[in-house]
Amino acid sequence: MTDGPQEGEGENLWTRLRRRKVVQWGIAYAAGAWGFLQGLAYVSSLLNWPAQLQKLTGLALLVGLPIALVLAWFHGDKGHRRVTRTELAILTLLFLLGGGLFWRYQHAAETASVAAPPSPTSPAPAAVVVASDNSIAVLPFVNMSSDQEQEYFSDGLSEELLNLLAQVPQLRVIARTSSFSFKDKQADIAEIAQKLNVAHVLEGSVRKSGDTLRITAQLIRTADSSHLWSQTYDRPLTDVFKVQDEIAAAVVDQLKIQLLGEAPKSTSTVTEAYTLFLQAREIGRQFTEAGFEQSNSLYQRVLALDPGYAAAWEGLASNYCNQAFSGLRPIDEAIRLAREAMNKALALEPTSARAYSRLSWIASSYDLDMSTAAHHLEHALALEPANPDTLAEAGYLARRLGRLDQAIAIGEHQVSLDPINPYGHEVLAYSYRFAGRLDDAIATLRTLLSLSPDYLAGHEGIGEVLLQKGDAKGALAEMQQEVLEGMRLAGLSMAHHALGQSAESDAALAELIEKYGSGYSFNIAYVFAFRGEADRSFEWLNKAGEYHDLYLSVVAVHPMFANIHSDPRWLPFLRKLGMAPEQLAAIKFDVTLPK
Repeated sequence: MTDGPQEGEGENLWTRLRRRKVVQWGIAYAAGAWGFLQGLAYVSSLLNWPAQLQKLTGLALLVGLPIALVLAWFHGDKGHRRVTRTELAILTLLFLLGGGLFWRYQHAAETASVAAPPSPTSPAPAAVVVASDNSIAVLPFVNMSSDQEQEYFSDGLSEELLNLLAQVPQLRVIARTSSFSFKDKQADIAEIAQKLNVAHVLEGSVRKSGDTLRITAQLIRTADSSHLWSQTYDRPLTDVFKVQDEIAAAVVDQLKIQLLGEAPKSTSTVTEAYTLFLQAREIGRQFTEAGFEQSNSLYQRVLALDPGYAAAWEGLASNYCNQAFSGLRPIDEAIRLAREAMNKALALEPTSARAYSRLSWIASSYDLDMSTAAHHLEHALALEPANPDTLAEAGYLARRLGRLDQAIAIGEHQVSLDPINPYGHEVLAYSYRFAGRLDDAIATLRTLLSLSPDYLAGHEGIGEVLLQKGDAKGALAEMQQEVLEGMRLAGLSMAHHALGQSAESDAALAELIEKYGSGYSFNIAYVFAFRGEADRSFEWLNKAGEYHDLYLSVVAVHPMFANIHSDPRWLPFLRKLGMAPEQLAAIKFDVTLPK
């Protein structure tokens, strides 16, 4: 007699599995395991048990499934049969295999939790810095002088150190706007490191008394706030350039950077000219009519003392460009003076990246000569690939040329170097917008407004993107918050038109033309284009050319002219400007960003 029914020779595998109750045991095991896991999940959430427990339990139950099926095969219909030595060996092997897999999974999970960097979606601990490269932020040195008006000197010296270090290709240096945003704030090293994503910080103090200086500098590793190097310099004022060079060299040495060429050196001048230069640069950043005039006067005094000081010519030229851009000096006069000053700067210092960058801006914005602009800018980038001002201009030019992927890459890189500068976010936002990445554009403009709530044209920019998305009500709400009146009127006219409110749209546009006709000719042209009034749009585009409106350089890619792209006058107009698609495509402009 046998212990059970004989397996028929004609039985297929499925019938045999069912007769031995393997299928039934498998279904019962799966149901029981699922119920157990559901109960465990409930208890875990109630008692705040670690999620790792649920994962490991699930793995253990998964390993147990083949063990249960083996038991079913041998004992599914033979419950009275004893476990044989062969079966015991098989079960032991399965348990060992399951335990090994269980241990391996747990060990791998623990290793990953130790080695993996913090998730980008979760804030890192305050003392942990993601940056692992040779990166540094130069904080504004504290003014320890009894005369608080000497603060421009300590700030200026800090900026000169920043500019020196930025010339080291292997070093990622956070731009001035972001580094100086922590001035007079009680921020610790961990917070600065987290916001700027840097591995090192250079800070210090300056005491200026007559013709003597005491400069203290210290290099800090942000991961643990340890001091890698510090030094105090008691020197005559005439040694300020040597001190700057010594500090920069010490930083490079401490970070173990192998220079590919000569170490960067400060450009020296007479000390009186240098102090006036620092003051002129700081006052020019007020970006006001009085500030520009005072700054220009100081630069002229610098050049009277040292007509060969290229940096002063560059600063004077930048002021002229900014006066033209903001309507504080007639455009033709301002551009002429800026061009003359930049050419003098280049004659004195042929390797001035800033001068080439400014000449590029003049060529593209005023001359509408994109080919010459590209040539100047490629030269500037070759000289200083990490200069944030040059990168901003490169992003603008790439956008004007319609190379939007390139413009976005440049903008994202620029923001990484200057993360708290709202201007960089504006440049990137408009590159996203022109490329059709409208949600990214809105998010970036929101970041801009969080950094600078009154940033000019910030709300109007969001409103224009919302109009592209078809959200006229949301656009109107943004336009109403715009602080720059000319842009607010342009935006309101378009938003009211999209809402079918013709009277309100006409009133806003009429006020814009009456108050700001010559200064906003380009904006008026695209308001008419958005409203579908092609004749009036071309009329104002021609006026923009006559007025040398500096925004005309983006006409070929600006989305608000979409309604007149099919007009037979569109391509001939672009061709006359040298900005038809085939003309822009023929311009060589390659940008290789640092890795």
